[in-house]
Parts: sequence; structure tokens; C-alpha cells
Amino acid sequence: MNKLLLLIVLLCANVFFAQHSILGKWKTIDDETGKAVSVIEIFESKGKIYGKIIELMNPKDRDKTCVNCTGSDKNKPILGLTVIKGLSKVGHEYTNGKILDPKHGKLYKSTIALETKDKLKVRGYIGVEFIGRTQYWERVK
Repeated sequence: MNKLLLLIVLLCANVFFAQHSILGKWKTIDDETGKAVSVIEIFESKGKIYGKIIELMNPKDRDKTCVNCTGSDKNKPILGLTVIKGLSKVGHEYTNGKILDPKHGKLYKSTIALETKDKLKVRGYIGVEFIGRTQYWERVK
């Protein structure tokens, strides 16, 4: 009986977690100020996860370009910029890709995971994961 109950709980948990995805629109929250900064649309392309800025909360930022970026992102408009680049699913998180901080033009290794169905933990780091910064983004409904 206990094994049957455990099996039912595990199957229900699988169904519950399968319904939640990181894909969709997320409001970014600055970890220093606590204020909403932008809306990122996270999407899948060719088996990898990407995210681009589709809205900037501050109207003054809407015409800015990524002057501090390097490579192909240099001087691109921040609105429309792809900031999550090529993450892969590993277990319950997405990793092995990069995240761009357009404010400073820096590209970091990244790990993203759902905390709840409407809260996303986004971590950018240099080298090893414990040297970095974490933000929590909110799903746009």
C-alpha cells in the first residue's frame, strides 16, 4: 500500500512540474534596487534556450544601445537584444550558456531554474558558480 501511495505521489509531482516551464515572459527585477527593469521573453530555438528584451520599464532607456557590449552585440539597441544565450536543460535547471548584462556589457556564464511556477532564479557568474550574482524574475501574466 505504501509503495502504491508513493507511486501516485511521484506521478502527480511529475505532472505538476511538467506543466511549468521557463518559456514565456518574465519581468526582470534588479537585485540591487528591487525595481522592475525589463520584460524578457524566453524561448527555445534548436533545442537551446534564449531570451530577448521585449520591454523596458524606464521610457528613457528605450532608445539606448549596448555601448559597453563587445562583438556582435556592440551598439545594438537594448530593446530587442538577446541576453540569454544558448542554455541547455540539465536536470531541473538550465545551464551551459551565457547571460548578457547590457548595463555593463558583460557576458557571464549562467544558470536558470524555476523557484515556483511564477518565480525564476537567474544566476550569472564568472568561472565558478559561487562567484556571481542572483536575480529573481517574476512571470508576466
